[in-house]
Amino acid sequence: MGNFWDFSSWGFFNLVAVLMVSLLAANMLKRLIPVLQASLIPTSVLGGGILLAVSVIYKSITGAEMFDTAFFGGNGTAGLELLTYHMLALGFTASALKTTGGKLTKERTTEILNTGFTTVATYLIQALVGMVICIVAAFWLDDLLEAAGLLLALGYGQGTGQAMNYGGIYEADYGFVGGKSFGLTVAAMGFLSASIGGVIHLNWLRRKGKINLDRGSGISGEEVERENEIPMQESIDKFTVQVALITAAYLLAYLLMYALGNLLPGMRSTIYGFNFLLGVLAATLLKAVLNFLQKRQIIHRHYTNNFLLTRATNFFFDIMVTAGIAAIRMSIIGKYWAVLLVMGVVGLVVTYAYVYFVTRKLFPNYTQPQFLAMYGMLTGTASTGIILLREIDGDFKTPVSDNLVYQNFPAMVFGFPILLLATMAPTKPYLTLGIVAVFFVVMNILLFRSVLFGRKKKKK
Repeated sequence: MGNFWDFSSWGFFNLVAVLMVSLLAANMLKRLIPVLQASLIPTSVLGGGILLAVSVIYKSITGAEMFDTAFFGGNGTAGLELLTYHMLALGFTASALKTTGGKLTKERTTEILNTGFTTVATYLIQALVGMVICIVAAFWLDDLLEAAGLLLALGYGQGTGQAMNYGGIYEADYGFVGGKSFGLTVAAMGFLSASIGGVIHLNWLRRKGKINLDRGSGISGEEVERENEIPMQESIDKFTVQVALITAAYLLAYLLMYALGNLLPGMRSTIYGFNFLLGVLAATLLKAVLNFLQKRQIIHRHYTNNFLLTRATNFFFDIMVTAGIAAIRMSIIGKYWAVLLVMGVVGLVVTYAYVYFVTRKLFPNYTQPQFLAMYGMLTGTASTGIILLREIDGDFKTPVSDNLVYQNFPAMVFGFPILLLATMAPTKPYLTLGIVAVFFVVMNILLFRSVLFGRKKKKK
């Protein structure tokens, strides 16, 4: 270890501190500039954009990468990518530790299942159009990996972390130079698509007189703390307990990845790319153990707190998005700008059109809230969906917010094959495209099963 006054001791802290300052600056700009506030661009996206702009200016003046200077420890870009990778999994892990509600009715179960099917079907249509665009573009761009089109589904549908994970796999294992930056750029365009499409749709609804903007009435005391929880402050702070549980679950996830990686060394990159999924599995196991111990009266209080876990989840995702955008290297992806632009615009239009069609058909009782939340989630993250939802359902009077939470299980089960296809695509792009097309048809049959196979009511 170097001296405490060396950059080697301060580099990573400086990196995190600059990310935090960029979030504060972005928040201030959003409050001071009405256009930014009306745009619904998440503060984390704006903060990452600020750092990206500064780094581009810095390189144009000095010729060096700003985040790879000694001030950031000499390899800050790798640090940003590492933060993006881990924050994705930590956010999912924290969310999985939250306590869910009681029993669901048959109608609510159907709506949640349909929400999950919509999520997976949207991944598939994004993957389809993305791969078609890249397969066609590869005839002119020799260095473009045809499988890069799948990053549209990962960047728009699953967010910054997964786009970077698979972009990194394509870069390391298949020689796609700039794969990480390509994936991160797609994810950044997804957030812009969420903001642009969301604002256009909200303004359209407002002009038609169909909605009044509703930003909610705040947080109730019941949301902050439920009955029989550990106290907020005792010998250990309650938030410290939440962080300890999150990190314990993620440590278990790492041990699972380590064991699987040793058992299947040929799939090590893929296994570690599923860190978020194993984080959810580990959190679910830990939560089951806590519930078992409570039922056996070995522990007598609830140790998890949904309010604090939500705050932790949002913190992790804010860092993930800001770091992911800041890590983009514009110089590397310069030759792909046309492909990225086409993917971004087509991704916006296709996602908007498909999600709106599905929500109109299957969610007639709350079409607009469901559409905005789903569209925001399927171009950005769940947090982006909630931002759009709060504009018209601030107090969450509709069941849409619950749909977003509970749909994760069916979405993961049916969406898992897409991640496997993403590893096959670089070597067999045309076969992958065919499988994705067939899978999309199957998912739509499942999604519209009540329309296709439902019994017609007999006339009296």
